[in-house]
Amino acid sequence: MSYPAYADCSPARWQEVGNIPLGWEARRLKFSVSLRNEKIDAEATDLEYMGLEHIESWTGKRIDDETAFSEGVATRFVKDDVLFGKLRPYLAKVYLASKEGMATTEALVLTAESALAPKFLKYLLLSGKFIDAVSGASFGAKMPRANWETIGGLPILLPSIAEQQQIAAFLDWKTSQIDALIAKKQELLDKLKEKRQAVITQAVTKGLNPDAPMRDSGIAWLGDMPTHWEVRRLKFLASEPLMYGANEAAELDDPTLPRYIRITDVKDDGTLHDDTFRSLLQEVAAPYLLKEGDILLARSGATVGKSFQYLETWGIAAYAGYLIRFRVDAKLVRARFAYYYMRSEHYWACINASLIQATIQNFSAEKYANLNLPLPTLDEQSKIAEKIDKEVVKFDALETAAKNAITRLTEYRTALITAATTGKIDVRHVKIPASP
Repeated sequence: MSYPAYADCSPARWQEVGNIPLGWEARRLKFSVSLRNEKIDAEATDLEYMGLEHIESWTGKRIDDETAFSEGVATRFVKDDVLFGKLRPYLAKVYLASKEGMATTEALVLTAESALAPKFLKYLLLSGKFIDAVSGASFGAKMPRANWETIGGLPILLPSIAEQQQIAAFLDWKTSQIDALIAKKQELLDKLKEKRQAVITQAVTKGLNPDAPMRDSGIAWLGDMPTHWEVRRLKFLASEPLMYGANEAAELDDPTLPRYIRITDVKDDGTLHDDTFRSLLQEVAAPYLLKEGDILLARSGATVGKSFQYLETWGIAAYAGYLIRFRVDAKLVRARFAYYYMRSEHYWACINASLIQATIQNFSAEKYANLNLPLPTLDEQSKIAEKIDKEVVKFDALETAAKNAITRLTEYRTALITAATTGKIDVRHVKIPASP
């Protein structure tokens, strides 16, 4: 649905602002808010802590985290204060406080003056135009940060309090509709992810023939498997012992050098992030260079069990110390089949069962070496991997469509907020349904 523009506009006091609706006023942010700078010892209070990691980008929503805590100095905030993340401001971390609490010092705590409604302030700070202005004035390359002097000097547009409240109510209504659509698309993505794993699991543990005779595998988490299959430990399927990667800092980003793959580079779809590229000197990378089909396994932290299959199309690459390399014996197992098994429900059941007994999330090369893998013939492994490849293409297409829809909805959400808070659309007469 489109909304009308304001019929009457006039030039703002600053040329860069352009025309604004009659009755609106252009002001510097610092003249409409006060900066709360009340520092408190986080360990000496029971106030709930709010870090930037607890604020969802671009939505103004809190991300619930029962483990949220701070051991240092924090900034106190009260109900109706608005938090604005000054670290990496392009992430648009904005939050309207519903109660008293304490925030990371990387967030500015702003209190709206009498001429500015707190909820309207939240939407002002979430507008694409404001975020772009702050980001453009930030300093620092890897971790850009904005200061209050810059942010406070940016222009904002203020209609009357009554109109601010109408705009905020309109945006509450419309963003809730958009968020509901995004949630449905996200639910679809979750279901596709489950279905993908189920398809992979069925193929790598039961085969492609639904009428194949079955027998007990002798392994609880695997259950029955085709009669002619066998179970082998990973170490007996490797052409050489499983090997840890290089314990080197990821400091270089020279594309002419071997890529340095870390688990944080690996996306859920098994590809690599472009924006996290790091490299190693040739002589340092040499003992850890990967070959076609090598499988990397994460050994510690929250990513334990995550896998990545290296293909030569990624270019020359080595791998980091928190990864373990499994190099298959091609006479016994197809690398693609082994990789798909490591994306199955049964594989994860085995990983998680081992982690439950551990106080530290760690899975050593020895543990991986003793993992069991159900094994059909080489020819059958190839056919299974090819079948999964085809199914994965279908899932990728469906997931891409859903992700693109989420992107469009997110962009529309930001554009609507920007248009409403900068006087580009007139929503004064929009009838907003009562909340159920």
